Amino acid sequence: MKHRIVHALQKYLLNPPIKLLFAVGIAPPGYAILETIGCKTGKARRTPVGDARIGYQFWIVAEHGMKAGYVRNLVRHPRVRVKLREGFRARWYTGTAHVLSDDDPRARQRWLGGKVPGSARNAATVRLFWDGLADGAD
Repeated sequence: MKHRIVHALQKYLLNPPIKLLFAVGIAPPGYAILETIGCKTGKARRTPVGDARIGYQFWIVAEHGMKAGYVRNLVRHPRVRVKLREGFRARWYTGTAHVLSDDDPRARQRWLGGKVPGSARNAATVRLFWDGLADGAD
């Protein structure tokens, strides 16, 4: 139940304005666009994610884990693109995604929060959604 509520909020309320800003050439601070190839359709799929670039690496903590569509997509097609903010504009970068299935997501969020400005805010928002909707079912 919790997964469905958070997914619906993201898909219909939170993600569309971020996608729109990127589409018109305005890159909002703290966000990036992850482009994967759909594992079933083969079409490009673009998902707003928290901007967690450290050097030449880009980190994502998937709050839905392997249930997240973009995670399933990048497992099947690991070549991805990420649109990152540079000043007020954004630029596409290509790379290869790797799922760290044994990684502790909360520890990774804390680590990112200490390394990337704005990442701690994104992590707090994620915890608010997950912990705030504690219904015992996932």
